[in-house]
Amino acid sequence: MNETPVKQQSTGAYYGQAVASFGIAIGAVSVGIYNLEANGWVRAFLGIAVLYLTTSAFTLAKVIRDRQEVTQIVSRVDQARMEKIMAEYDPFAPK
Repeated sequence: MNETPVKQQSTGAYYGQAVASFGIAIGAVSVGIYNLEANGWVRAFLGIAVLYLTTSAFTLAKVIRDRQEVTQIVSRVDQARMEKIMAEYDPFAPK
């Protein structure tokens, strides 16, 4: 039987690194927009654009993850079905 884990977990260090990286990136862009020598409307537009890009990136990551999980589940169901057929097959049984 296949011993592939059903759910793969990330380590705490990887999770922490991802959160820290995201925080640093958002902070750096925020400081850059704040210190930009431009009209308030330009800074507001750039701020909204960064927020829109961030939410779009989260949505894209979720869609990709969901599609990958569905593929893994379908593959495991097909594999279990094949293993059941092979376990029940007896080549020496009378026909």
